[in-house]
Amino acid sequence: MGDMTNSDFYSKNQRNESSHGGEFGCTMEELRSLMELRGTEAVVKIKETYGDTDAICRRLKTSPVEGLPGTAPDLEKRKQIFGQNFIPPKKPKTFLQLVWEALQDVTLIILEIAAIISLGLSFYHPPGESNEGCATAQGGAEDEGEAEAGWIEGAAILLSVICVVLVTAFNDWSKEKQFRGLQSRIEQEQKFTVVRAGQVVQIPVAEIVVGDIAQVKYGDLLPADGLFIQGNDLKIDESSLTGESDQVRKSVDKDPMLLSGTHVMEGSGRMVVTAVGVNSQTGIIFTLLGAGGEEEEKKDKKAKQQDGAAAMEMQPLKSAEGGDADDKKKANMHKKEKSVLQGKLTKLAVQIGKAGLVMSAITVIILVLYFTVDTFVVNKKPWLPECTPVYVQYFVKFFIIGVTVLVVAVPEGLPLAVTISLAYSVKKMMKDNNLVRHLDACETMGNATAICSDKTGTLTTNRMTVVQAYVGDIHYKEIPDPSSINAKTMELLVHAIAINSAYTTKILPPEKEGALPRQVGNKTECGLLGFVLDLKQDYEPVRAQMPEEKLYKVYTFNSVRKSMSTVIKRPDESFRMYSKGASEIVLKKCCKILNGAGEPRVFRPRDRDEMVKKVIEPMACDGLRTICVAYRDFPSSPEPDWDNENDILNELTCICVVGIEDPVRPEVPEAIRKCQRAGITVRMVTGDNINTARAIAIKCGIIHPGEDFLCLEGKEFNRRIRNEKGEIEQERIDKIWPKLRVLARSSPTDKHTLVKGIIDSTHTEQRQVVAVTGDGTNDGPALKKADVGFAMGIAGTDVAKEASDIILTDDNFSSIVKAVMWGRNVYDSISKFLQFQLTVNVVAVIVAFTGACITQDSPLKAVQMLWVNLIMDTFASLALATEPPTETLLLRKPYGRNKPLISRTMMKNILGHAVYQLTLIFTLLFVGEKMFQIDSGRNAPLHSPPSEHYTIIFNTFVMMQLFNEINARKIHGERNVFDGIFRNPIFCTIVLGTFAIQIVIVQFGGKPFSCSPLQLDQWMWCIFIGLGELVWGQVIATIPTSRLKFLKEAGRLTQKEEIPEEELNEDVEEIDHAERELRRGQILWFRGLNRIQTQIRVVKAFRSSLYEGLEKPESRTSIHNFMAHPEFRIEDSQPHIPLIDDTDLEEDAALKQNSSPPSSLNKNNSAIDSGINLTTDTSKSATSSSPGSPIHSLETSL
Repeated sequence: MGDMTNSDFYSKNQRNESSHGGEFGCTMEELRSLMELRGTEAVVKIKETYGDTDAICRRLKTSPVEGLPGTAPDLEKRKQIFGQNFIPPKKPKTFLQLVWEALQDVTLIILEIAAIISLGLSFYHPPGESNEGCATAQGGAEDEGEAEAGWIEGAAILLSVICVVLVTAFNDWSKEKQFRGLQSRIEQEQKFTVVRAGQVVQIPVAEIVVGDIAQVKYGDLLPADGLFIQGNDLKIDESSLTGESDQVRKSVDKDPMLLSGTHVMEGSGRMVVTAVGVNSQTGIIFTLLGAGGEEEEKKDKKAKQQDGAAAMEMQPLKSAEGGDADDKKKANMHKKEKSVLQGKLTKLAVQIGKAGLVMSAITVIILVLYFTVDTFVVNKKPWLPECTPVYVQYFVKFFIIGVTVLVVAVPEGLPLAVTISLAYSVKKMMKDNNLVRHLDACETMGNATAICSDKTGTLTTNRMTVVQAYVGDIHYKEIPDPSSINAKTMELLVHAIAINSAYTTKILPPEKEGALPRQVGNKTECGLLGFVLDLKQDYEPVRAQMPEEKLYKVYTFNSVRKSMSTVIKRPDESFRMYSKGASEIVLKKCCKILNGAGEPRVFRPRDRDEMVKKVIEPMACDGLRTICVAYRDFPSSPEPDWDNENDILNELTCICVVGIEDPVRPEVPEAIRKCQRAGITVRMVTGDNINTARAIAIKCGIIHPGEDFLCLEGKEFNRRIRNEKGEIEQERIDKIWPKLRVLARSSPTDKHTLVKGIIDSTHTEQRQVVAVTGDGTNDGPALKKADVGFAMGIAGTDVAKEASDIILTDDNFSSIVKAVMWGRNVYDSISKFLQFQLTVNVVAVIVAFTGACITQDSPLKAVQMLWVNLIMDTFASLALATEPPTETLLLRKPYGRNKPLISRTMMKNILGHAVYQLTLIFTLLFVGEKMFQIDSGRNAPLHSPPSEHYTIIFNTFVMMQLFNEINARKIHGERNVFDGIFRNPIFCTIVLGTFAIQIVIVQFGGKPFSCSPLQLDQWMWCIFIGLGELVWGQVIATIPTSRLKFLKEAGRLTQKEEIPEEELNEDVEEIDHAERELRRGQILWFRGLNRIQTQIRVVKAFRSSLYEGLEKPESRTSIHNFMAHPEFRIEDSQPHIPLIDDTDLEEDAALKQNSSPPSSLNKNNSAIDSGINLTTDTSKSATSSSPGSPIHSLETSL
């Protein structure tokens, strides 16, 4: 491409021009191919083809200074020719696709098959139908009309399946829709600064067109491709496109290519936009991804793409799209770990599912056996060929009953409840200024135990004002009178502040009368400019006289330099450099200071120490940030070596030191008090001086005078956590973090180190869950590492928003407290739902099971069960998952990672209510007909009409569920279950709605629902029994939980299951394949080890009984030993049992001398998965004493 001759190029260009009416001097394809070049190639190509960047601007009909005229027709034309700046999203799944996905549910498929078989058989009337000898139940109860209605049951099952599917699909669909709404909202939030018609304006990213002149600055994420026109010290992180982490310096003559999706790490500048949307580099990658047909990929990328960013480094936002828990499991591998709640839920669902399967299998087997034994053995009926269909019909009926038990047992409502609850919270959190980007972040937030917060802007208002100053040897406690400052000093001061700050920073007049002036741009610089205005001076003329293009060299602010300097060329060709920055850093580089007369005098180190004591520390102790403003003159020849920063930024002359106040937000102290009450430690991590930080921390209430806490500076922190070699040691961090409250003068890496240290710490019995707030580009790593990252919506850079989970749209710390409240609320909602759901499950399964065994027919029919399933799953999850949060949620400590989902109290409630319901239902089942003087419904023939007896049972059952749903609103054993019930209109609607539908079903359901209409007094009894639930709830609440030691908790995440998760997700990005394989091996090894350790704990518990006959073996080898000494002593006469233990070598030696008494059974251990291996393991190790055995047994359990 590069060596094309000019003439050739121009002829081609002419052709193009003619093709689209001579609009612009270059086509989309040319620009696109130009943007694919890098570095010097690109410079050469621009020189050869266009001349220079100005020429390209001319061809694109734009001015490097004024920008586009910004008229609507011009913008439209540009969009038509060069495309728009947005990448078309993947089409959302249609409703039908979602229906199809909902149909994939295994239990539903089983039901469908059963229903179809049942339908088919009901239409098949063999000649032997009339043969009386066929089956016991084919009695005379059935007249012809009823036989015709045999198909109804099958049809009704199919219908209810369709209902369930439609509800699920609709939920998914609305979730997807909500999610897209959220995305488009995030998209609209992202604005970018461009110059149009000489005015600097902010426009949404999608509005950017080719030819726009865009201003790029520190922290931006570039929205389109462009060529660098002018700027200073611009460094870009292109790792999202190239994968190389080095920052690339951009300059007009070396590398002018700015690519979309890359991050500006330093400096500022202007670019002319040359490619947008699908033609930009990121866009091209997206189109390739789309073409690759990777549906999954596309979906995730698209979801993320809308955050307007390079997709290469993003984790898919899958949890929003895949509703099922297992779907989430895959997705969450990218984002930190699977969230705590999901871990617990998946585990619980699996346990319940297994139990349900077993129950339903037993039910079917018992029914079939009972029938065959009864028919063929007891009544000695022969199996007649013509009777086969009748028998098959029976078996199908049994099968359907079995499946129904399974359907009721499996809580399909769980994933639904979680998603509804999360989606609802996310929607409501928008009103509380939390924009949630990853659904599960909301729930993780409820478990947070530590918050590491920035100071500026989060705890403070981020409105900087200068309140004290030290000028000309005088420390002014308020803004000095302009006349008291020497004219020379004043001029220097005004120039130093006006020129040595980003020209995008301005102070604009207030929008409303009487409001404060608006601060635009960097807030610290705004404070300084405000100081200039307070001194009755004006910075605008100074800037007009020295426009940005004329600045000779700029050293932009970054977290390493902690200062910013600008060099200008003076009229006499000499240079002057203005510098400003953190006072202790800049003063170290000063060797002179301006005195009262505006003359520089010598400034020695001891003067400096005195100044620190007399001026800077008092300012800092008032919570002010101190900024030093200085300058230095250079001769015109020889020109200094500008790249040698250490020599340039030295021998400065101090002009003044100012104290900038950033007042604490009024609502912050209260918010922090709430956090501390809720068991959350707030730590402040800031770049400020330690005295300032401490003063503000006291104002906020992070530290209280007289407490035992640490305030460290970054340097000191690093010194304490590193060993002699300079490596970070976890033990050292563990010594510090529990007491650390303020980390000052910290670099972004310190923040990351601290967060990682707290998360990886095993110092407390719970793993800490850490939330972090950040706004700068450099906070990215810490935000990603934290369990929940909060980015600032107003002050935050795009890079920070990209790395975060939640965006605080008002930058306010008290919104974080709201997030905690919502997170805890999600957790509680799920628990409420579980408490309700499991009661129904237990009762329905037991009723169906015992009913089937005793009366060969489940008292609750398949269709009825499905209806119950619908109320208790879908509707209850809606009702209970949308409870609004209350302040009381903040009065308890966080649950922590291995607190079980179902607490003892909940278990007590579940079992207590189950007992009540079962007692009543069985009473009704066996003596109900006598109580109500009606025909018994037991042992009815195959197609007999529905009996009143069974209808009453069904109705009572549903009534009890309805009233128990009200009980389920409280999970901590509170008395008043009606508390705040009217604050949740959804709940009331659903309870009343369900009640209404139930009346319709019973009175008009007829054959399909196996219901016969009831009289009013029968209804009254049903409702009365239901109301009994509420009374019984009070009885249960009276029993103290502490007495019921036998109650087990369920759904607990043990530390054991977490190890592999965390191992896997530690640094997934950085590992190459070979290492990953290794890692995977290790994990399997760990998993195996863990499982074995668990088993060994169990074995140890049984040890004493095992060896009653034998004497105790004196030696126990730990896994370390048998890896260390392969030469085992086979001469041992005793059965030498190499048991693998998790103790270390030293402890082991001690153990050998006195073999420890068996440790008690680990109560966290869920013996479900270990039970199976347990037997093989013990028998093997107990029988064999050959050295091969331990490894052998180890392999079996791996």
